[in-house]
Amino acid sequence: MGSAADPQIHQATFDVDRPVAPRDRLTCALRLFTVIPAAILLGTVSGGGVSAGGNSGLWLAFGGPGLLFVPPLLMLVFREKYPRWWFDFNRELLRFSARVGAYAALLTDAYPSTDEPQNVHLELPEPDPTQLDRWLPLVKWLLAIPHLVVLVFLWLGAVVAVIVAWFAILFSGRYPDGLFDYVVGVGRWNIRVVAYAFALVTDDYPPFRLAA
Repeated sequence: MGSAADPQIHQATFDVDRPVAPRDRLTCALRLFTVIPAAILLGTVSGGGVSAGGNSGLWLAFGGPGLLFVPPLLMLVFREKYPRWWFDFNRELLRFSARVGAYAALLTDAYPSTDEPQNVHLELPEPDPTQLDRWLPLVKWLLAIPHLVVLVFLWLGAVVAVIVAWFAILFSGRYPDGLFDYVVGVGRWNIRVVAYAFALVTDDYPPFRLAA
């Protein structure tokens, strides 16, 4: 199920540019409140559709609520098609979700844009139905269960990391590099699982790692 070009590189990628210190301590201190308008907008755009994540706010932000899941699944199984506009919608929703998640997790001070990439980078492979197994989408969610179990614990760790980083930013004006890399890594892992099991854009099974 790995990539033929390079099995070590997954087709779905996620990264956040490391911010330059000193950080904006005021907006970081109030981040729990300043993110609310963006979170409400994200919820409105997603329309309360199928959740690719769980109940964690960070999970939803990085994973993306409201993905088109059932329609692409049915089209792949019965028509071997994946309409381009459905892919575009899922990709842009995931990108906006990632920007909101990165802002909420203190990875960036840039307020989430609805359309500009800013310093949050998320790429999905454009699905080629002729290269995708037409029956695999029926069981991808089942195959992804080991990842989902691991991600529950990784996200719990990410929440703790963000809390520690919040105090670090308030006192030192910087996000500890180790914590930053961990939180970004969890987001990267999550995006790979979403791309495989819910957005259905690749048959490359996600690797069990935080690194790119």
